[in-house]
Amino acid sequence: MGSVEFTGNYEDLSTDKGFQFKFNCEKCGNGFMSTYKLNKLGLAASAAEIASSFLGGVFGRAAHGAYEAQRAIGGKAHDEALQEAVAEIKPLFKQCTRCGKYICEKFCWNAKQQLCERCAPDLDEEVAAAQMEAAKEQAQEKARTVDWMKGRDMARQAGAVCPKCGAKTQGGKFCPDCGESLVPKPAACPACKAAIQGSPKFCPECGQKL
Repeated sequence: MGSVEFTGNYEDLSTDKGFQFKFNCEKCGNGFMSTYKLNKLGLAASAAEIASSFLGGVFGRAAHGAYEAQRAIGGKAHDEALQEAVAEIKPLFKQCTRCGKYICEKFCWNAKQQLCERCAPDLDEEVAAAQMEAAKEQAQEKARTVDWMKGRDMARQAGAVCPKCGAKTQGGKFCPDCGESLVPKPAACPACKAAIQGSPKFCPECGQKL
């Protein structure tokens, strides 16, 4: 059997029961699975192993022999299965003559330029992507020109939620859910009840130590 082409971009999913391979596009990474092929020798070995678990002795040695035989000629069976998988999947790919990568024809191949889209990007796609990127940048720039804090008193200390009912305050002076005043009340002197502004050590009205 001759050498097998197109084998630098595949995953071997084969087991002793059968052969299957997954080929990946070297640009987008999309995978294409080959048809599952039964490994007849592997099935025969498994049957012998099952028999040996019940009967032992000669059958046990037979199962071991079948397994060794599978190992001995499994390479040829595996290579043939790989060759069949390559023949099945390769038509879905193109090899770029510039970079040498195998590219899925459906999504990553520039048919006009006969190169992969990494080497010869699709200009229509590039223009569309550039337009959306520019539109996103413009949206951010325009958003910065709007005063989103207009109408909010940034000098007034305010909590994020109402201390009475827990609803979000939305930056207002009163709770939108229960009507509780959200304006912080000034401290009062414990002796004369006068309003205290700032952080004085003594009450400016009665001299009480605070």
